[in-house]
Amino acid sequence: MAGALFGSFAITACAKDGGSSSKEDDKLKGSKVLVLGGAGRVGGSTAVALSKLSPNLSIAVGDRNREKGAAMVATLGRNSSLVEVDFENVESLEAALDGADLVVHTAGPFQQTDKCAVLEAAIETKTAYVDVCDDTNFALRAKSFKDKAVAAGIPAITAGGIYPGVSNLMAAELVRVATSESEREPKSLRFYYYTAGSGGAGPTVLATSFLLLGEDVVAYNKGEKVKLKPFSGMVNVDFGKGIGSRDVYLLNLPEVHSAHEILRIPTVSARFGTAPFFWNWGMEVMANLLPQEFLKDRSKVGAMVQLFDPLVRAVDGFAGERVAMRIDLKCTDGRDTVGLFSHKSLSQCVGTATAAFALAVLEGSTQPGVWFPEEPEGIAVEARQILLERASQGTINFVMNKPPWMVETKPKELGLGIYV
Repeated sequence: MAGALFGSFAITACAKDGGSSSKEDDKLKGSKVLVLGGAGRVGGSTAVALSKLSPNLSIAVGDRNREKGAAMVATLGRNSSLVEVDFENVESLEAALDGADLVVHTAGPFQQTDKCAVLEAAIETKTAYVDVCDDTNFALRAKSFKDKAVAAGIPAITAGGIYPGVSNLMAAELVRVATSESEREPKSLRFYYYTAGSGGAGPTVLATSFLLLGEDVVAYNKGEKVKLKPFSGMVNVDFGKGIGSRDVYLLNLPEVHSAHEILRIPTVSARFGTAPFFWNWGMEVMANLLPQEFLKDRSKVGAMVQLFDPLVRAVDGFAGERVAMRIDLKCTDGRDTVGLFSHKSLSQCVGTATAAFALAVLEGSTQPGVWFPEEPEGIAVEARQILLERASQGTINFVMNKPPWMVETKPKELGLGIYV
């Protein structure tokens, strides 16, 4: 199986069980996971996925909203409980973490926050930690707590969701296989993402998208750090069966920094696109017309989300919530390889992916410290296979280490002086 998944070619169509074996699940029996933001779309999906992947886990739904939290507990059934918690209050956080073996932080958005309060509380209470952070500044701030986490003996993963998260591990495996087969050196790595509408993930994803428009895009070109305009540099990318070709645009995402620094790839960038097409147009207009300071203001962005949310939900009704990731690795010998992941539902697969990271940490795959997913101290190389198998449940398409022509992709430069 390892050869099929991580070797020169690939597997497709993963709809297998992928949960914990009975032996592994027995080891986790009695373990308690606190899902912060557990009544939200991402947190709720994570809690449901955890209950399916490892039925013997005890799951605490941590949320401000008692009514929604109670509804989620009712959905989860046995081995679940509700914990009311104020994410911004240290005493409330530490009380919620009491008795938990792991906290999964899904309460975004993570953009424009100046503290890692949940991580600090986890270190203080000696609780293992996973977050679904998708913001570069937050992720780097979390990494600054590495020494404290090591001293406390606490394993922590930042950016452990679907993208970033599973995408990081896919990139790391592309690099590992490419460099192990010959003396090839990685030349460039490009992350491409697509989500229909809001992906069914609700207002938090909408807020995240708006807040990212207020950040300059950091990319790397031949080893040099470059700053580019958000939602610029459009290219058309083929995401394979079930998704097809989609326009994607530059965004500032943490996997660009981590892939450059950890995987030592000189050229790295990340692009994202959505559908219907007019959402891309709207994002482009906002990035060009609204001042960055406006887009960095969480309260103003929150007001915009309230304004647009009914329309987004209406459009989601016919746009669907399909999601796709494509990672392209180019090497110095001219050989290119691709990783491809697509699923019918972002709100479902983000929970499955996050749950896969949570189980990896509980099973001992993570060393004390704060790590990005692609760091071997974060997710051990030998643990990547089971994590990716779990995360790829129900996919339309899951492909690793195929040449680009097998997914019929040829990105095009569209009127840019630089393509990173």
